[in-house]
Formats: sequence, structure tokens, C-alpha cells
Amino acid sequence: MKNSYLHFRLRLARHALLQFALSLQSSLEYILLGFAPVLLGLLAVIALPGLFAAARPWPEALGLFLGQTLLASAPVWLLRKRLLPAAVALWSHPLPITPRDKWRADAAVAGLLVGPLGLVYAVSTAIWLYQWPDWLRPVAPQALLLTAASLLLAWLLSALTLQHRGRMPPARKPGRSRPAPTHYAPQRGGMAHYWYRLFWLPFWRAENVIGIQQTLLLSGALLSIGAWMARPPLVPPAVWGACAALMIMLLTDRGDKAVAEQIALLRPVAAGWPLRAERLYRLAALATLLPALLVLACFAALTLGRDAGGYSHTVAIVWLCAAALAQLAVVALRKLSVRGRVGLVLIAIALLTAIGSELWN
Repeated sequence: MKNSYLHFRLRLARHALLQFALSLQSSLEYILLGFAPVLLGLLAVIALPGLFAAARPWPEALGLFLGQTLLASAPVWLLRKRLLPAAVALWSHPLPITPRDKWRADAAVAGLLVGPLGLVYAVSTAIWLYQWPDWLRPVAPQALLLTAASLLLAWLLSALTLQHRGRMPPARKPGRSRPAPTHYAPQRGGMAHYWYRLFWLPFWRAENVIGIQQTLLLSGALLSIGAWMARPPLVPPAVWGACAALMIMLLTDRGDKAVAEQIALLRPVAAGWPLRAERLYRLAALATLLPALLVLACFAALTLGRDAGGYSHTVAIVWLCAAALAQLAVVALRKLSVRGRVGLVLIAIALLTAIGSELWN
């Protein structure tokens, strides 16, 4: 039983990772084609926090160590619902599987994600050892130890995350304050009410991660805009402009794709409902522009809403107009092929990056 359960969990995890990769195929194409040099730079610095922690005072070193550990364990936490679906966890509870076998399976599944990350850590560490900077030379053994300990702790946290996911939920007593059921009274509302019920709520329920995905992309876009305007040291402003262009295009593209999939699910069901379905679908499509509109409004407030401080108002206006047209094109040209849509988003990212690079010149 233990070998069968272990093999089942590993096959389930591989299938889940494959499906996740396929769902992000177009987004990965945008990132790889547009930001390959940046990704290579990130590959070199991914092990830097653990190495650099050995050369810092203990409060700062502890923060770097814990931050790197949490970041390394984040993929398992984000994908926990795919790696161990609720139906599989519920199905496995009555089976004669010992806690030790379940722990072995959770540890093996966590290793599927943390193991490749360990190879990336090894490459990044080798790059820094080859560079051999002055700050690394006196603390090289401690730095290697901290990096290995961070990776091992990330694997442990990932396995504990899956173990907690697979626990039997505690039984709950029905609340006594719950009102007694009465006759059903249908609710009436406008298009905004139906949009909220049929599009907003489903993106946050059960195993759907669209709401979390869009929240992270919106946060990334706003942070990129803020960093672009603040111009922190060591990072050129053009890099933050490229990140802002990438985030805002992915924000609208992923949102529009999710709405299109939801519309495809609703069409056969809502055909007999007493509502104007096509009008509702158009409203849902237009609503995908609202997050990007918020980002553009923040950019306009930070650039056009104050006196020029070394940046060009003209470039800011051109960037805003180009970004707005790009968002409208993503929603309006929904019937493009997959390759055509990838090309549209890539061209928009490249164009916005080129325009944004002139903002501070």
C-alpha cells in the first residue's frame, strides 16, 4: 500500500505540474522571450541572500535567511491545491495508510519542486564562488552552510504544508443562531449584481486561483510603477519600466482569458435564463480593464499630477496612451489565435518598454 500510495501521489503531482505549466504556457512565452536576460541575471543572484547573510550581523542575517527560506517554499504553498486536491485528500482518509507513509509521500512531492530549485541554487552558488568577491572569502564555509540549511528548511516547510493540507478537517457543530429555513424568494438585481455572482465570486471560490493570480499581478504592477517613479539605487529605472509593462499586460491578458473561459461555461447554462446574457458578457469583458485602469491612474497621478522632477511629461503621456490602447486591443481582439495573442502582448510589452526607457532621459 505504501509504495502504491507514494507512486500515486508522485504521478498526481507530476500531472498537476504539467497542467499548471500548460495553463501558463502563453505567459511563460511572454516572460522568456521578452525578459530572458533578466531571468539569467536572477539565476545568478537566487542564492545570494543565503551567501550574503554570513557576512552580515545576526539580525540582518536572520532576516535574509528566513526570507530566502520562505521564498523557496512558496511554490509548494501556492500549488498545494493542485498537488493535493481536496477530493484526493478526502478519498485517502479511510484508506489503511499510516501517517509515516503519508509523510513520505508529502516529502517526496515537496522534493519534486524543491529538488530542481536545489540545482538552481548550486549553479548560482558556483557562479559566486567563481567570481569570489571580497566579502565572500572570509565567510565562504558559513555561507555554504547557510544556503544548504535554507534549502533543507524550505523542503521541510513544503512537506509540512502538504501534510497540513491532507489532514482530516475537524467536525463542526451546526450553529444554533442559524435561522430556520423559509420559502425561497428569488433575488432581483441589475447587470452588476449578476456580474458579481457569476464572474467575481467564482474566481475566489473552491480551487479557483484566478482571484489570487490577479491580485498578485495587480500588486506587482503597482509596486513596479512605484519603484519606477522612486528610482531606488542599483537598479536602472528602465528595468522597473519593463516590469511595469510586463505586469500590466499580463494583468489584462490573464483576466480576459479567465473571463472568456467563464463565458464559455455559462453560455449553455444561461441560455434559458431571463436575462440579457450578451450584455452581461460585454460587461464582464469591459470589467477586465478596471485593474489596468487603476494602474494607469496611479501612473498618471505620479507623473502628470505633480511638477516634473527629471522626467518627461510628454513621454509619460505617450506611455499612458500606448498602454491604454494596448489594453483595449487585448480585450477587443479576443478572437485572435494563441500565437497571434502572444505576438500582440509581446509587441505591446516591447513598445511600452521602449517608450518607458525615455521617461527619465
